[in-house]
Amino acid sequence: MALAIGAEEEDARRYRDMAERLAPDFPGSARVFDAMAVEEDGHRRLLIDLFKEKFGDHIPLVRRDDVRGFVRHAPVWSMRNISVDGFRLDAATMELEAQRLYLKAAERATDPDVRKLLGDLAAMEAQHERKVEELEAEHLRESVRSEEDATRRRMFVMQVVQPGLAGLIDGSVSTLAPIFAAAFATQNSFSAFLVGLAASIGAGISMGLTEALSDDGVITGRGHPWLRGVVCGVMTAIGGLGHTLPFLIPHFWTATVVAGVVVLAELIAIAWIRWRYMDTKFHSAMGQVVLGGLLVLAAGIFIGSA
Repeated sequence: MALAIGAEEEDARRYRDMAERLAPDFPGSARVFDAMAVEEDGHRRLLIDLFKEKFGDHIPLVRRDDVRGFVRHAPVWSMRNISVDGFRLDAATMELEAQRLYLKAAERATDPDVRKLLGDLAAMEAQHERKVEELEAEHLRESVRSEEDATRRRMFVMQVVQPGLAGLIDGSVSTLAPIFAAAFATQNSFSAFLVGLAASIGAGISMGLTEALSDDGVITGRGHPWLRGVVCGVMTAIGGLGHTLPFLIPHFWTATVVAGVVVLAELIAIAWIRWRYMDTKFHSAMGQVVLGGLLVLAAGIFIGSA
């Protein structure tokens, strides 16, 4: 019972921490977690009342960490990039653990009152999924859901799409000049491949570090800097490697034509992402990226042919 009391205290505190984290961007979901904390407070009071009646006023401190078999939950303050759905999954795991605890304890309890309370609490925990649905229906009305969905999409764009798009643009466009300059200067596919490989990996590392170190995300709300850095760096490398790999083809002109087709595909992909997530008209986005790509490509070919 002491373990159950400690678990209920921990769960209530954890739900309130979740609510505080979500309140600025997802106030409706925050109210749901606050209500769940109140539920846990009620369970804790029932347990304490029965404990005092049966065993006295002193309640030994027993935490989940003291018992094998429980999932270790990271502190809410350390979960910088977790989503609303991630918090809900974490809460579902907590409720399942509590139900399992009460069922096991009820099986071992010999006192009828203790056994009855533990069984009742297990049943309450089993019904929490329905309770959560009721709380969401109360606090997450259609207008609130729409607002939270819009916020979730905006955060996804800021934290994943925008750094990924910046990397893809840089990798697809900035590496055109050195790759095609090397290709036309040497007329050798493998030489162009080595230049492209170096340029792509170097640009990926550089862009990843730039994205990670330029904004820690605390003020702007753009998420964990190293997550954004990895996304940006990987997409930069992918953008450059896309038109580098064709130069593994031994025949120079065949490799160059294939690389040109890949460049066109990359520019279309960039335009589509801008249209899909940045609310930019497709023909406008296409015109901008094609113009920029052609200018860099022309510079590389001109310098390589000089």
